[in-house]
Amino acid sequence: MPTPLYLDVHVPLVVAHQLRRRGVDVVHAVEEGTNRLRDDALLELASRQHRVVFTQDIRFRAMAEDWQRQGRHFAGLIHGPQRGSSIGRMVEDLEVVAKATELSEWANMVLHLPL
Repeated sequence: MPTPLYLDVHVPLVVAHQLRRRGVDVVHAVEEGTNRLRDDALLELASRQHRVVFTQDIRFRAMAEDWQRQGRHFAGLIHGPQRGSSIGRMVEDLEVVAKATELSEWANMVLHLPL
């Protein structure tokens, strides 16, 4: 089963729309009304929903890496740069990740895009 994604508030909403058009199971923090949650609360929520978070926030990534070192469970996190990456490339990379992996492979993992 493909990996479901949870997009952080920093990710343009159009990315979620494009991923859905490509058959990816994705939710966006703005659509879910979770755009004001702290990063730790959002990572916990996404983990409870069995979704890997995609963010462009460097502090969010640093927090997830701290969780890795502490052995604290989370479903997984993908970090992409805010600059230098087109929306099209972001959508393509996330589509590949979602369709080529399973959620069980992501436990406590942090991946940096582009691949």
